[in-house]
Amino acid sequence: MNIVQNAINGQRVTSTSSNRVPVFNPATGEQSAELPLSSVDEVNAAVAAAKAAAPAWGDTPALKRARFMFRFNELLNQHADDIAREISKEHGKTHDDALGEVARGIEVVEFACGIPSLLKGDFSRNVGPSVDTVADRKPLGVVAGITPFNFPAMVPMWMYPVAIACGNTFVLKPSERDPSAPMLVWDLFQEAGFPDGVLNVVHGDKLAVDTLLDHPDVKAISFVGSTPIAEYVYKRGTDAGKRVQALGGAKNHMIVMPDADMDKAADALMGAGYGSAGERCMAISVAVPVGEKTADALVAKLKPRVEALKVGPATDSDAEMGPLITKAHQDKVLGYIDEGEKAGAELVVDGRGYAPQGYEEGYYVGGTLFDRVTTDMSIYKEEIFGPVLSVVRAKDYSEAVDMINAHEYGNGTAIFTRDGDAAREFADKIEVGMVGVNVPIPVPVAYHSFGGWKRSSFGAHGMYGPEGVHFYTRLKTITTRWPGGIKEGAVFTFPS
Repeated sequence: MNIVQNAINGQRVTSTSSNRVPVFNPATGEQSAELPLSSVDEVNAAVAAAKAAAPAWGDTPALKRARFMFRFNELLNQHADDIAREISKEHGKTHDDALGEVARGIEVVEFACGIPSLLKGDFSRNVGPSVDTVADRKPLGVVAGITPFNFPAMVPMWMYPVAIACGNTFVLKPSERDPSAPMLVWDLFQEAGFPDGVLNVVHGDKLAVDTLLDHPDVKAISFVGSTPIAEYVYKRGTDAGKRVQALGGAKNHMIVMPDADMDKAADALMGAGYGSAGERCMAISVAVPVGEKTADALVAKLKPRVEALKVGPATDSDAEMGPLITKAHQDKVLGYIDEGEKAGAELVVDGRGYAPQGYEEGYYVGGTLFDRVTTDMSIYKEEIFGPVLSVVRAKDYSEAVDMINAHEYGNGTAIFTRDGDAAREFADKIEVGMVGVNVPIPVPVAYHSFGGWKRSSFGAHGMYGPEGVHFYTRLKTITTRWPGGIKEGAVFTFPS
């Protein structure tokens, strides 16, 4: 049985913890590895390694740090297929979907390669008589990331490439559900020549998380996961005096206006609702057609598409959607479908009881479509994180917008329309952090930043892009004057 190792101070290390959990292949339900849950001492050792490496790495010129990133980027591109296979084996998403995840992670590494320009400070000459001011950004030291199962390669790469390029050292605590992809990427990071201790990986559960949140040498925490845990991480981390960015859950709506191209809208909803089995924080889980005719037309387009959805293991090249991550999550999603039906929603396509031939023990749920969902139902209010799309009919545009603005989450949203006025009004007024106009999953590219509103995000900074650079650095302003410009005598008034 494969035992998943930690990575501390440039070495793979087998944990001595006797507390171990299985890692499964969700396509088959078979155990593929065993993962020890690290002890407090092991987490502390990772932090100590990062702390020891921090001074020299922080003093390394930004251009030299960028050259390490360029080598890392080249290796990631060379091994993208290998990383994708590791993702599919433990997460279950299709190979093409996993490749897309790797590509989006690599984009952030490419962004980090430009760190010399991103860290250029501001300079003002003669702010006073012979007085100059320089504003510079300095690394924080040791920072840490806690990442979810749904993007085991990409979400860590939202964090540590920017943090490390800025001159910090990093401790990563990945999901215990699919740990192999981040470990393979760590191997490539070491192959790129980074000094030992710059990136460390420790596997674990709440004990490891709490150790990082409380550790006095960890200066900042990045987190992606569910809203209750994001809120917990934010509160405990900030109470310990750390910077925290904590991204939580979502319930993303897509408004379909009467003038929209229904085929394009339906195709967009298929990819956004059922891609990666709906296990995305940016998945569209609620379609909001405006008007009864629009709703009837949209459901008529969606029904045959959902029924024809090809679900299977990643080894099936024809599969469009894979299994869910665990048996427990499969049961949870099936429970939501039961609840929706009992609440009176119209079950247009039922994904319960689905299993590809030969994979009956896998954690599959077929594509599921509900119509005439109302905002008081649990399938509307709560994040299902599965292949379940709800259609909530709105009588007009205003009702659709009010529905979205009233929801506790504000991660992503979209509108499909040909009307430029409606699109501009929607983009300006909707209370959501990431907005798509005829784009169903508006995840920003790497040189912008990712972040939701309301209870989808806690903390002042988004992930990666310019927000990431600001999060992982602190501002230092230096004001200088040399003796020739100093007047004799003490000055007791506030300087101006």
